[in-house]
Amino acid sequence: MMRAYLVAVALFALALSLTSASDPSPLQDFCVALEEKDYSKSAVFVNGKFCKDPEQVKAEDFFFEGLNIPGNTENMQGSNVTAVNVEKIAGLNTLGISLARIDFAPYGQNPPHTHPRGTEILVVVEGCLHVGFVTSNLENRLFTKVLNKGDVFVFPVGLIHFQLNVGKTNAIAIAALSSQNAGVITIADAVFGADPPINPDVLTKAFQLDKNVVEHLQKLFGY
Repeated sequence: MMRAYLVAVALFALALSLTSASDPSPLQDFCVALEEKDYSKSAVFVNGKFCKDPEQVKAEDFFFEGLNIPGNTENMQGSNVTAVNVEKIAGLNTLGISLARIDFAPYGQNPPHTHPRGTEILVVVEGCLHVGFVTSNLENRLFTKVLNKGDVFVFPVGLIHFQLNVGKTNAIAIAALSSQNAGVITIADAVFGADPPINPDVLTKAFQLDKNVVEHLQKLFGY
């Protein structure tokens, strides 16, 4: 009786695994994302985007220019991220990869943030960067490294990480991400700049700060 029960459970688990299985990659060469204005009833929806008719696809759908142009770093953080994701290159849709150029003013930083959908690999093109990431609770272990021109560092998916220009000159880095749209959550912006604002009592207790400090930060980062 027990043997028959175990066989039945095994068969059920096998059937479940087969019905929930999915292809690890698209079963077509590409699925160029359509702009919203070009949607039609016949368009196929794949990975958050509608696919353009393959007969209408052009080389420009896989092209981006201007990554050689420095980003504007005249801001509070002294940095600028030029993202090259599926919103910039429609042909990236379903391909699971994107790119970014990060410019740093002297002592500028790309503040602590996470990418919920992608691992990041970063190479320093110019300058010297102090970089790091923190592991998840409860360990919260910090891994840091000072990178020079040509050095490479990896930030695992979803973990809080940062880059700081520790030099007196501008710095440039190129980052590749394992998602067509990795997303970004900048910690300070999300916590203190939420719209509508998070109740200050929540942040006062969470960060063990005076309520006046919390309200000042909300004004600083808020809309």
